[in-house]
Order: sequence, then structure tokens, then C-alpha cells
Amino acid sequence: MCDSCGCSQPENSVTITRPGQASSGTDAADHHHTHHGRLVEVREAVLGKNDGIAAHNRDFFREKRIVALNLVSSPGSGKTTILERTIRELRGEIPMAVIEGDQQTMLDAERIDATGVPVVQVNTGAGCHLDADMVHQALHQMEPEENSLLFIENVGNLVCPAMFDLGEAAKVVIISVTEGEDKPLKYPAMFDAASLCLINKTDLLPHVDFDVARCREYALRVNHHLEFFEISARTGEGMPGWLAWLRSQIRRV
Repeated sequence: MCDSCGCSQPENSVTITRPGQASSGTDAADHHHTHHGRLVEVREAVLGKNDGIAAHNRDFFREKRIVALNLVSSPGSGKTTILERTIRELRGEIPMAVIEGDQQTMLDAERIDATGVPVVQVNTGAGCHLDADMVHQALHQMEPEENSLLFIENVGNLVCPAMFDLGEAAKVVIISVTEGEDKPLKYPAMFDAASLCLINKTDLLPHVDFDVARCREYALRVNHHLEFFEISARTGEGMPGWLAWLRSQIRRV
């Protein structure tokens, strides 16, 4: 977990900020780990605390009829571009909000802010994932509407985010065709934790060596319940299926 993956961070290194605001530090991560033994106990304590806050987040989402989706992937898979396109397609139909997770910068939050939906940026410092308390703190700054979609764009990483429940309705794992189709076998915990897989950048398939069928096969070996959409956020190819899936999630709450 945190000690083994290198995401331990000093107190108050996490910042949670809305575009146009001054950054404010928070000790939300609470990573007071020791590198000297008892790693299993520390892991259980951290995950236990996280799961308690995640349950609180989940109760909040249920009460407000908010569908929270945790978007997870390697860096550069196109999560932010997918969000921009999704927001443009659904704006005026479904209320939406976004929590952006990155180690540094407001760049992605500024891109989302330009779409006109509420957004909060969580900078994790050295941390390689969002946790439930970071999401809880971000929610205090945005108050998403009832009966809405909340997209949580996690830090680009296919390891730690698989272990941390944020209170979300589902994890959506994104893989681009510029990555290897063997990612599901290399990072099985993430694909096992996900409910949906978006295979993005399909417009580049003629130019890359990526076997979509093999990628799906590998992912289904890990999680035979996984659903798929093959999309290009740049051209819009395949987006109607993803948008229909989102509408179906809203109808269920």
C-alpha cells in the first residue's frame, strides 16, 4: 500500500481548491506511517478508517440521489478529454459536477471549469491516489445538486486507487489504445474492482499495434462481469453508448 508504493506524504501536503480560490491545505490523507515494521497493521488501520468515511460519503450520495463515478486509469489515457466531451453532450440534460485528482497543478480543473460545471481540484502532493476523506472535504466545497452525476477523476495510477473506496457507485477503468492490451493482466486488481471499461482513442487504431479483442478477453479473464465501450473522445465515436449508460445510472437512483 502507501509505504510500498511511495505515496507517503507530509502532513498538510494535500490541497483542495476550486478554480479561482487560494489553495488550502488539509491533513485529509492522514498518512502517518512508520517504515519500521507492522506494515500489515498500518494498512488495515488506514483502509479501515477510509472505509468508514467512504460509507459516510455513500450515505450522502444515496440521500441526494447522486451517482458518483470513480474514473481510474494510467496517466494519459484521456480521462479529462472524456469528461469534457461527456459534459458537452449531457449539459442541460443532467446536472453534473467533477472532483479532479492530481499530484500537482490546477490544469485539469481549469479545463473542466471552462465547461461551466462545478469542479474542485484535489492535489495530493506525493500521494498517488484519492481517498474517501479527500472526497469528503471536496464535497464541502461544491455541494453537488440532487439527482446528478458526480465524476471523480482519480490520480493517474492503476495500483493504489483499486484499494481505496471513495463511496462511489462504480469504478470506471479507462485504457487507451496507445497502451498495451495486456494492462488488465498486469494490473488485475483495478480491472477486478471496476464495473465498466472504456477503451479510448479508437481513432488511433489504424496507427498503433493494439488488439481490442485481446484486451477485452484479458479483462474478462480478471472480471467476467465487466462491461465495455470502445470510444474516441476526440471524434465522438462510440460515445452514444457511454452516454446511454450514464443516463441509465441516473434513472436507477
